[in-house]
Amino acid sequence: MAKLLLHICCAPCTIYPLSFLKEKGFEVTGFFYNPNIHPEEEFVRRRDALYEFFRREVGEVIYFDYLPEDFFIRIEPELSPAERCPQCWRLRLEKTALYAQEHNFDYFSTTLLVSPYQDQAKLRTLGEELSQKYKVKFFFEDFRTGFREAHRKANEWGLYLQKYCGCVYSKLEREEAISQKKR
Repeated sequence: MAKLLLHICCAPCTIYPLSFLKEKGFEVTGFFYNPNIHPEEEFVRRRDALYEFFRREVGEVIYFDYLPEDFFIRIEPELSPAERCPQCWRLRLEKTALYAQEHNFDYFSTTLLVSPYQDQAKLRTLGEELSQKYKVKFFFEDFRTGFREAHRKANEWGLYLQKYCGCVYSKLEREEAISQKKR
């Protein structure tokens, strides 16, 4: 059975990819490394929701502490989302690929591939680039077909459903958009 390390951004986005990958015969280990999430209370809510989800599932998840300095060292605040998001993906996927290499995983992938809000082509290119660098295969699948159903299940199960991507910049952008609508 091939071992796959799955970068996890949140519990709701894990539901479909985890099910899909298990059906394909992978032995999946989760990898919760998200220094982008802001504030710390949001990080804790997402982490706790993942704990709750995995009480339903059989499997292991590797959790990292809240490390916002990893994000702020690498991501420049003046970047647009089109520039910033790929840097953030790189930060998280590079850590995943490196861990996969160091711990003899056959593959790595990410739950970011389930989101209709993320750029699939850029994620695929990044995954393939990191695959070459770290000599671990990147498993690409457009998981977006399972997004709505997974979020319905998360809601039904009472899992926390966040309202923004996770970083301070996406939080501020969402708050500004809400403020604009109210005017």
